[in-house]
Amino acid sequence: MSVSLRIGIIGGGGWLGGAIAGSILDAGLVDARNLSLSYRSEEPRRFPNSFLTTDNQALADRSDVIVLSVRPDDWHALDVDAGGKLVISVMAGIRLDALSERHNTGRVVRALPNAAAEVAKSYTPWIGTRDVTEDDRALVRAIFQACGSEDEVARESDIDYLTGLSGSGPAFPALLAAAMMRDAVANGLPAEIARRAVNTVITGAGRLLERRDECPDEVVQTFVGYRGTTAAAIEGMRAAGFDASVAEGLSAAFKKSVSMGDAS
Repeated sequence: MSVSLRIGIIGGGGWLGGAIAGSILDAGLVDARNLSLSYRSEEPRRFPNSFLTTDNQALADRSDVIVLSVRPDDWHALDVDAGGKLVISVMAGIRLDALSERHNTGRVVRALPNAAAEVAKSYTPWIGTRDVTEDDRALVRAIFQACGSEDEVARESDIDYLTGLSGSGPAFPALLAAAMMRDAVANGLPAEIARRAVNTVITGAGRLLERRDECPDEVVQTFVGYRGTTAAAIEGMRAAGFDASVAEGLSAAFKKSVSMGDAS
């Protein structure tokens, strides 16, 4: 992929836009001088050699590819004419047809990276319109492989579902970790020791799963098969409705993503 490619990130001053910018620069996908970032109030200082602006149309005009990284609520006031260029949206909920109509282009991709893009460990599902070319697809893959790993999915509803699942980034492991830490402190452990123990369990598990690339259910069943303390904990959590709670949460996230798109 040529570093002469010009990429613009609307919302590049935000956490996700900045993470994508940093990842594609680190991967050598784009030269800093060919990277444009727009921001609303405070100029990002991480990218001194890039084009920084508060004018989103100026960014679009000087870019070959336009990444939309703004809050869905803020998108409704975003008036940018892409003029047929490739537009990649990393916003939750906003539909392909709405993006295409608003930004005057048939070449639109919906993608959903997560916060782990900051450390090149995001999982990004994506889908494109019929007008997206094979060269466009190769570029989308390159961008999100720089941020971690990616998959092109077959249905737009898959993006809505994965918005809740993988789009959560560290939120769900952090939710589990927070519950574990509260229980540890309630049982008399000092907060600092509880935090270190819990965080190490979560981060170590992630690295082990990544290295072994096993099905999570197989890992669970291995521990259940030992019939030890971990098996007792797993059975207790399931009896208290753990699996049902997770399914209910993901269902709520899916419905929220769909409703956000309907509002567009």
